[in-house]
Amino acid sequence: MTVPEEVIKLAEDIKNMKIRGAGEIARAAVKGLSIAAAKSEADSREEFMRDLDNAAKVLLSTRPTAVSLPNALRYVMVRAYRAYEGGGTKEEIKESVFRASDEFYKNSLKAVDLIGMYGSRRIEDGDVIMTHCHSTAAVSILVNAWRSGKKFEVISTETRPRYQGRITASILAKEGIPVSLIVDSAARFFMEHVDKVVVGADAVAANGAVVNKIGTSMIALAAHEARVNFIVAAETYKFSPETVLGSLIRIEERPADEIVDTQYLRDNPGVKVRNPAFDVTPASYVDLIVTEKGVIPPEAAILVLKEEFGWFSSVSLPKFLKEGLETPVEMSEY
Repeated sequence: MTVPEEVIKLAEDIKNMKIRGAGEIARAAVKGLSIAAAKSEADSREEFMRDLDNAAKVLLSTRPTAVSLPNALRYVMVRAYRAYEGGGTKEEIKESVFRASDEFYKNSLKAVDLIGMYGSRRIEDGDVIMTHCHSTAAVSILVNAWRSGKKFEVISTETRPRYQGRITASILAKEGIPVSLIVDSAARFFMEHVDKVVVGADAVAANGAVVNKIGTSMIALAAHEARVNFIVAAETYKFSPETVLGSLIRIEERPADEIVDTQYLRDNPGVKVRNPAFDVTPASYVDLIVTEKGVIPPEAAILVLKEEFGWFSSVSLPKFLKEGLETPVEMSEY
């Protein structure tokens, strides 16, 4: 089983967070499938589909919490399987991969623009807005509101341990938006001065619960306590169809050396370091979810899933998604 080196490198960049953010991860995933299709040396339709499956499994294994990843792969692979089951030639199946990848890429970028437009209508002059981590969709809301002439200020958490919030603060400052950078643990201290919280999402469950960067649920709790509106920006491809069937979204734990250096670990062998990358915010703490289809309450998440995926059935899944992450793939196998 061979997977092109370019796809392996892309998967490693996703896993090591050189490529970060749910949208960027999704776009990288479909790019990986296009590369796999272009590089395949298969002689038959069956071998070609095996090459695609292998590439998809490697990409799927990289970031288990980012639902955008399997949904992006699903978008392309379902269309490839349709072409295959419809009797298409190897070249026709390959073309379906290229076409679907291009469609997904363009639609994902358009989605960010639409979220920015819809969400900006919820921002008012004089608002103080808190945000956490770095979300292209959340930033799009703030930038669109600012460019429309609204005046407000932003409080951005650093978002430890990877400090993605610093990226958000830099982007907003370059737009001329007044922004303050704070440590994550100061969120509750500043919440009494905040009018709205705007964050992104890595996944949205069928019940409206939101999975986002670690620390989001604590900020949502503080906002709920202070009666501050908590707004989530999420493209519909971040909604998890698997949760309709009762599956849980797996929370990724990352290496200890993101938090402490290796010398500390050597000096303190009795210390166990835990580093969950995400947490779950209950739907009851979420006021609105802004999607490219419009603004919805969290309770309407199930309706989005029905519209996007139908009444989801695992029977309709391609082979690589049926296997999922039950048997994690080591990239060295390829």
